[in-house]
Amino acid sequence: MSTATHTDHTIDGTPIPTLDEIAEQHMALAPWVARTPTFERHDFPTLEGTPVTFKFELLQASGTFKARGAFSNLLALSNDERSAGVTCVSAGNHAVAVAYAAMRTEIGAKVVMIRTSSPARIALARRFGAEVVLAENATEAFEIVRRIEAEEGRFFVHPFNGYRTVLGTATLGYEWTSQAPDLEAVILPIGGGGLAAGVSTAMRLANPSIHVYGVEPIGADVMSKSFAANHTVKMGTMHSIADSLMAPHTEQYSYELCRRHIDQIVTVTDGELRRAMLALFNELKLATEPACAAAMAGLLGPLRERLQGKRVGVLLCGTNTDSTSFARHLASA
Repeated sequence: MSTATHTDHTIDGTPIPTLDEIAEQHMALAPWVARTPTFERHDFPTLEGTPVTFKFELLQASGTFKARGAFSNLLALSNDERSAGVTCVSAGNHAVAVAYAAMRTEIGAKVVMIRTSSPARIALARRFGAEVVLAENATEAFEIVRRIEAEEGRFFVHPFNGYRTVLGTATLGYEWTSQAPDLEAVILPIGGGGLAAGVSTAMRLANPSIHVYGVEPIGADVMSKSFAANHTVKMGTMHSIADSLMAPHTEQYSYELCRRHIDQIVTVTDGELRRAMLALFNELKLATEPACAAAMAGLLGPLRERLQGKRVGVLLCGTNTDSTSFARHLASA
């Protein structure tokens, strides 16, 4: 456990979502996000004897689970906050989700993206009506977004921290539990921890006996390093093809929820990510981005023996990729 000050119901004063609150939020989001399907396979190659239930969150509105957190934040804004608009900083998928949610709720959005972000994601954010500001690097991106907050009064939508963001991702876990109530373990990709914090919180509330495993790229393992240090950390230079999972730091609230609810975090290489992408394409005919294949890479690799014979859930978190990048990764698998 970390040394954060908390009671059973708060972390440093921020409330932890209850099952009733998550259920209520799931209903509130119903008009805005998709109830994504699950699909069960008992014969996935090299996983014989291990029934796998895939959660197809890659079919979510905006192409990513992040729509849940974006709508959770935007639907809670006051009239004055709506008028001022919203902003965020992102390498891609969070900006796309905020742009989409802002378009649907008729709120102005100015999103800061890093110049090296996928051109497909930049184009998608613009297609959804957001003004896109490009920064040279993550440090400059955060400087720009703080300036936008201060000068324009826009509400900052955090990509992976805070009650509203985690409440949004928790609706995914709540939904998944209702679709597959007999799962013994689930595997989640981890970037900054907002997805894992919400999903693991909801699933453990609904089924305290379920085991939750996280998967990070070996070159961007910020949550693993936080677990090892027993506190939040900042990363230096990161290297991974899973750019959606390359969070520069952890935050106390989401980190603490992950510490409470995740049994183990494993890491996977770029090669393992590519091989998982190829397996998902061959077996399920899915075109995934590397981050979307992370949970599958964990099951095919470091978690295979541990979860042999268990009823396992694999989260396919989103896939805003392009055909050229996808083909390049498969060719290298």
